[in-house]
Amino acid sequence: MSGSENTAQAARAAATSEDPSDLASDIQGVVDDLTRAREQIERVIYGQQLVIENALITLLAGGHAVLVGVPGLGKTLLVETLGKVMGLDEKRVQFTPDLMPADILGSEVLEEGADGARAFRFIQGPIFTQLLMADEINRASPRTQSALLQAMQEARVSIAGDYHDLPKPFHVLATQNPIEQEGTYPLPEAQLDRFLMQIDIHYPDHGAEREVILRTTGSLANSAEPVFTAEGLIAAQALVRRVPVGESVVDAILNLVRNGRPETSELESVRDYVAWGPGPRASQALMLAARARALVTGRLAPSVDDVIDLAAPVLRHRMALGFAARAEGVSIDQVIGDLTERLG
Repeated sequence: MSGSENTAQAARAAATSEDPSDLASDIQGVVDDLTRAREQIERVIYGQQLVIENALITLLAGGHAVLVGVPGLGKTLLVETLGKVMGLDEKRVQFTPDLMPADILGSEVLEEGADGARAFRFIQGPIFTQLLMADEINRASPRTQSALLQAMQEARVSIAGDYHDLPKPFHVLATQNPIEQEGTYPLPEAQLDRFLMQIDIHYPDHGAEREVILRTTGSLANSAEPVFTAEGLIAAQALVRRVPVGESVVDAILNLVRNGRPETSELESVRDYVAWGPGPRASQALMLAARARALVTGRLAPSVDDVIDLAAPVLRHRMALGFAARAEGVSIDQVIGDLTERLG
């Protein structure tokens, strides 16, 4: 990244004015940075434009995401590339059944000084990073999975009664394999709700897979260059919260979320098939994600279409189907489709 780009990001980081012209200028600067970031990621990740878009939205909104896809679709490479392009320190933890909370958070060790005095010293675990890849998170025991709960919500961990702040920004990108479920522990609903999005990764189309074959098996492979810095990303995340939102978008979010709850839904399919629906955190996630999506796609403000397009990744892990839906083969995405039809 050039010195002039660094200067521009630093200027945006210091901007606090709410003047409309200044806000528009700040937004346009971040939009330009995001366009370059997306181009760099697509130099390495082929045929997954929607996945890349949703991953950028997650980081820009200051959230976490769970990536669901079969092996070999580039989930690990995507996280590594995001870390490089966004200027974040990145670490990877392979979740296994024997992984313990201390293996993630860190632990205190007893040390003896030169004078013979003994004292405890905290040794940080891999969670002390800006971008943590929790690979196959559902393979760890519930006790170990829960070690991430406080970190994801509060950006800090408590060890032996003392709080330790995590680096800023802090993001968790977890992966899951939807095929092999033997020896796995499904994530509890409370933890799933802390993920801004569930990003489903599908097989690439014919043209994209051809490009993967040709570009990744030769002697030269494309690499991505940094576009953001950690400070620049923090400034962009603050800017997202200043993006103006129209009443129609707010109403669409409320309509969508409240109709996803069987107790308050006007839809027969929701009342018949949904066991429990999304809570207020889903509304917050949709609001932040819609603002972030506007910037990622080069616009100054979100629209109802953003809410519709984000409904599935934001809601699918925050709703559960009942027995009737499973018996009749109804999927959660079908129910979400019924919800978004009312907004079109």
